[in-house]
Amino acid sequence: MYDRIREKLNILADAAKYDVSCASSGSTRKNDNNGIGNSSSGICHSYTEDGRCVSLLKILLTNHCIYDCAFCVSRKSNDIKRAAFTVDEVVELTMSFYRRNYIEGLFLSSGIFKNADFTMERLLRIVKKLRLEERFNGYIHLKTIPGASPELLIEAGLYADRMSINLEMPTEAGLKLLAPDKSHEEVKKPLGFIQQNITQFKDEKKTGLIKHVPKFVPAGQSTQMVIGATPETDMEIMYSANEYYKNYSLKRVYYSGYIPISYDSRMPAIGTQPPLLRENRLYQTDWLMRFYGFEVQELLNPANPHLDTDIDPKLSWALRNLDQFPVDINNADYRMILRIPGIGVRSAQKIIQARKFGKLRSDQLQKIGVAYNRAKHFIKCADSPYLLREPDAPHLKNLIVAESSSKYLKTPQNQLLLF
Repeated sequence: MYDRIREKLNILADAAKYDVSCASSGSTRKNDNNGIGNSSSGICHSYTEDGRCVSLLKILLTNHCIYDCAFCVSRKSNDIKRAAFTVDEVVELTMSFYRRNYIEGLFLSSGIFKNADFTMERLLRIVKKLRLEERFNGYIHLKTIPGASPELLIEAGLYADRMSINLEMPTEAGLKLLAPDKSHEEVKKPLGFIQQNITQFKDEKKTGLIKHVPKFVPAGQSTQMVIGATPETDMEIMYSANEYYKNYSLKRVYYSGYIPISYDSRMPAIGTQPPLLRENRLYQTDWLMRFYGFEVQELLNPANPHLDTDIDPKLSWALRNLDQFPVDINNADYRMILRIPGIGVRSAQKIIQARKFGKLRSDQLQKIGVAYNRAKHFIKCADSPYLLREPDAPHLKNLIVAESSSKYLKTPQNQLLLF
C-alpha cells in the first residue's frame, strides 16, 4: 500500500470511529451475478443476532467539513490533519481488504466539502462503481448527507443496503446550541423521503405488476444521537427516539456517549469520562420498547424523567408497579411474562410452549434459562411457597441487589444487556 494511501487511511479511519451507527441487519442481497462477496446479516465489528462477530471497512471519504459543530472532531475550526480519498481509492481499498478477508462490507461516511450534493455525488459514485464495475455484493452502509438532492438519494438507495443520517442531538434546542447551522428538519426530510420510497418499492413488489423490482435500502434506515453533550433528560432522549421509530420506521437509533475532543465553552469539560453507563441504560430502554412491548411513557415520564443508574429499567419499572405482581407463570399472557424481571424474550417463549404440557415449577424455570434469583420475587409457579410480600420497593431492591451474583447489578460500569 502506498505510503500516502496508508496515511489517508489512518486519518480517515480514526475520524470515522466516533460514528457508532454501523451495525446492520435485514439485508438479503445475494451473489447471483458471479460477482465478489455476499452481504451478511450484520457488519462492522459488531455482534449479529445469532452471535457472529462481523467486520467492515469503516472510513470517511474526507474529514474536511464546511460546518463547525462543537461536538465533532472534523469541525472546520479543529486543528487536525485533513485528508480526502478519491473515488477510485475507496473502491480499491474496499476490494483489496475484502480479498484479504479483512472485511465483509463497507461503512462509508464523510465530512461535507463544498456542498451537500458535491459530497453525496462522490459517495454515490463509490457505491455505484463497487456494485456495477467490481460486482461487489457485500454489505454497504452509506451515510446520507443532509441537504442532498432527492435524485441522488434515490439512486444511492438502489446500491446501498442501509442508509443513515445522524440526528446529532436529541432535541432541536441542543442542536442549535452546538451546531447552529443544522436543524432536525434537514434530517427529517431525507428520512421521510427514503422511507416513502422504501414503502413504494415494497408495494410495487407485492402487486406483481412489475416483473423485476430492484432492492431499495433493504436493511432500512438508522440514526444516531450524541448523549451527554447537552442537558436533555433521559425522558427527552427516549421520547425523541420513539418519535423517529414511529414516524420513519427506523431499524435502529444509536446512542453515542459524548467523547470530549476539543475545548468549547458550550460543551462538558475536557477530561470528563464518556457517559457509558447512561448510554447503556438508554440502549436497555430502547430494547424494552422494541422487543418487550413497553411504551416509552411507562419507562420514563415527568414523574420519572431519569433512568436509574444502579438497576436496569425493567427492574426499575417493576419496583414502581408492584401492584401488578406476583404474576402466575402458568396463567399469565406472553406480554405480562415479558415484563417479569429476570425473564427475557427467549425464556418467555419457552415458558409459553412448555406450560402446554403441565404446570411449571421453579426448577423447570431455571432449566429454561430464567434468572430465577431475580424473577422469584415477582412470580408464582406450581411449587411456589406462600409469597411474603416485601414491605416496600426500596427493601425489595436492596434484597435483589444483595442476592445477585451478576456484575450487571454490582458493578454498573461494566454492564451488559440483561433482562
